[in-house]
Amino acid sequence: MSDNLPAVRDDDIEVELILRQVLQDVLGLDAEEVAEFTEDTGLFGHLPELDSMAVAGLLTEVEDRLDILIEDDEVDGEMLETFGGLLAFVTAKREEG
Repeated sequence: MSDNLPAVRDDDIEVELILRQVLQDVLGLDAEEVAEFTEDTGLFGHLPELDSMAVAGLLTEVEDRLDILIEDDEVDGEMLETFGGLLAFVTAKREEG
């Protein structure tokens, strides 16, 4: 294993899998579609299923499944812009707790 590669923790993989499942469940997306999401895959403004009404449900489900608390002032367009952005946000929230 190269010393230049970042270490991937099992917890990080678990968080990513849970986030993919939440997106699939809450937005009614196809499992194959969600499995193909990359860090750069656009979410809010790119997925018609993720409108302003769906954001609240999505974040509530993320809170429940990942046992985190997302404050209203933490929610912004940047964190919902891409899959990578949302994943980084929820991973950081898990590490806070």
